[in-house]
Formats: sequence, structure tokens, C-alpha cells
Amino acid sequence: MAFHLLVGTTKGAFILTSEDRAAWSVSGPHCDGWPINHMAGDAEGGTLWAGGGNDFHGAGVFRSEDGGATWTLTKLSRGEIDTWLANDPEMRAFFGQAPAEDAPFGDSLDAIWSLHYSQGTLYAGAKPATLAKSTDGGTSWTALEALTEHPTAKDWAPGAAGLTLHTILSDPRAPEKLWVGISAAGVFASEDGGASWDRRVRRANTPAATSGHPAAGSPEEIGLCVHNMVRAPSAAGDVIWQQNHHGTFRSADGGRSWEEAGAGLPSTFGFPIAVHPADPETAWVLPLNGDMEGRFPPGASAKVWKTSDGGASWSPRQVGLPERDCFFTVLRQAMATDREADPGVYFGTNSGSVFGSRDGGESWEEIARHLPTVLCVEAFSPGPSAAAAPGA
Repeated sequence: MAFHLLVGTTKGAFILTSEDRAAWSVSGPHCDGWPINHMAGDAEGGTLWAGGGNDFHGAGVFRSEDGGATWTLTKLSRGEIDTWLANDPEMRAFFGQAPAEDAPFGDSLDAIWSLHYSQGTLYAGAKPATLAKSTDGGTSWTALEALTEHPTAKDWAPGAAGLTLHTILSDPRAPEKLWVGISAAGVFASEDGGASWDRRVRRANTPAATSGHPAAGSPEEIGLCVHNMVRAPSAAGDVIWQQNHHGTFRSADGGRSWEEAGAGLPSTFGFPIAVHPADPETAWVLPLNGDMEGRFPPGASAKVWKTSDGGASWSPRQVGLPERDCFFTVLRQAMATDREADPGVYFGTNSGSVFGSRDGGESWEEIARHLPTVLCVEAFSPGPSAAAAPGA
């Protein structure tokens, strides 16, 4: 069985491949050097997707049907290059491409920030906060307008990276159930496939004290600056973990209420969070020292923190990680687990390294280095019907 990591970076997509999770090969950069914020795959069919863009490129989703050997781009929104190409025949000849004429969102989107595939539907989250879906593998797209028409939308405020829809979750047993995270507007959930949405930011029964920071929320609600969410892929209800700008939280009821779950962590600030594929009580985070202190590991010493009791307690894991003079940042979508019984845990850094653990985070190895800034890491293992191995 081959293991694959889909790695999005500021200079294209990369695919890491291993037979044993010890030695890894790297292919890339793919996707024409676009900044790739997030990647996803269809494990049954083998299709890969990479979403990204910026003001220059516009917003787009790349698709590969041959394991990453070739990619096809579908633009959702035009960028500055399309204006240049439309006005300059010599530039069209030089680049060998024409401007995007049929981008379904015109020039209203800056970039794709998140992708999620569920039972034949591919979802894309964008900046500014927009949720779109495709039922033909990413060729055509429609907006789920009920989200952007939510009564609270007029009050949504951008985070430091803008008003981004960066997390999309679903229930594989009930695909009409969706959750999204928007910075800085909060968590929203739908139980009818996106036809209607509820904002879910309520704290559990015990009110909590909060700081005066505008992102910290209130005694009754958690802060609206969601950094990342992950749904526990088990049968134990709708367990969702969240790393927020101001704390780590866990919900056992699909986000209807949130419990503080960061007791013992060295910081309330961080970006990613990962969960065990079979145990909803076990999760991993990589705390950073704070939003105004540099956003690197506390004490410049890299540690991944693990809980096995639902966030009641945490303990650090550092074997194989830089113990001193470590100033990297791990971004919101740059941490993932695979689906093995003894799961691999992986994260990428803004200094271009990818670290992996084959023993549930107990020890770590640097499995790739000198990549561009890593924006996302996703584990992907195609089924036997997939046509080719990624990167072939």
C-alpha cells in the first residue's frame, strides 16, 4: 500500500509518496506554480484537486485524473493576468493562453482557500467568504448562496488573512450535514445540504472569562476567529475539534455547544488541529507563542501536544523535532493524520519542511525539506480502483 501526502505551497503543489511511511519521494511542483492553499482527493476514484490563486492569477481549482502527472485548471474567478491577456495580443502569444472568459464568479473571488470531497460533491471555500460546490468533478460550479445571505453576513469581519472560508467538513453517513469555518465570522452548520445555515459559536453551560481581545468572544460565545476545525471520523456522534484564535475547543454535538479543551497547553494560540481516525478523544495541536509575539513555538522549541482524554489534559511530544532556535510557523491547514490503526501524523512549516510521525506523534522525522512555504498537508491513500499512484 502506498501512502501519499498532498502538500500545497506558495509555489505550487507537491506530492510525497512512501511505501512504508519512512522513506518518502517528492514530486512537483505541480499546478503551474500557483499558490495552492488546499488539496483534496477522491480515494475511491483517485482524482486529485488543488485549490488556490491570488489577485494576479484569480481563483481556481486544478484537477488531475492521472495521479498528479497532468493537471487541468478550472477558473472560478478572473485575476489581473486575465485583464492583461485580454488587452495585449503579444502577451497572449508569449504565455500561450487566452484570458478566462467563462469564470462563473467573474472577478469577485481572490482565491480558493479550502476543498472538501464528499460522495460525489466537491466543495470549495473562497476568499472573501463564499462556498461553492461542483457535482461534475470540479468542471462547473455553483454558489451556496444561503450562507453568504445569512442574517449575520453584514457583520462579518476579516481576520488578518482576510475574510476566508478555510474549513469545510461533512458527515459521510449523512452528507447533507455540513460545517464551515470562516475567519472571522465563526462556525456555521447546515443539515440540508447548504439550503440553510445556523451559526454555532455558543459555549457549553458554564460561562467562561475572556480577555479584552476583540477576537476572544464573550462569556457565552467562543471567539469568531476560527483557525481550523476537524471532525472526528468515528461513529461517536458529531465530535468536532476546533483551534481558535483564543483557545482549543471540543464539541460533542456538532458545534451546538463548545467546551474549553486546552487545559495545560502552553498557549491559547495556534493554527492547526488533528484528530485520531478512530478515537474522538485523541487529538494533536502545535501551539504557537501568540498572535503578537512572533507566532512561533513557545520558547523557540518545537513540540506537538497530544491529548487522549478529550482535552482534559495534554502532554508534549518532541523527539525528532527542533529543540532550540526554532522560529517556524505551522499554518491552519498544514497538519493531518492518515487512516491507519496506528495513525501517521504530519505537519508542514512555513520554512519548507514536512515532519511525519509513524507512532501517533511519539517521535518525529523530517520527511521533506527545502520546499516553499507549506500551506496545507493532507494524507491521501487511493483505493484499488484508482488509475495511478500520485506523482507517477
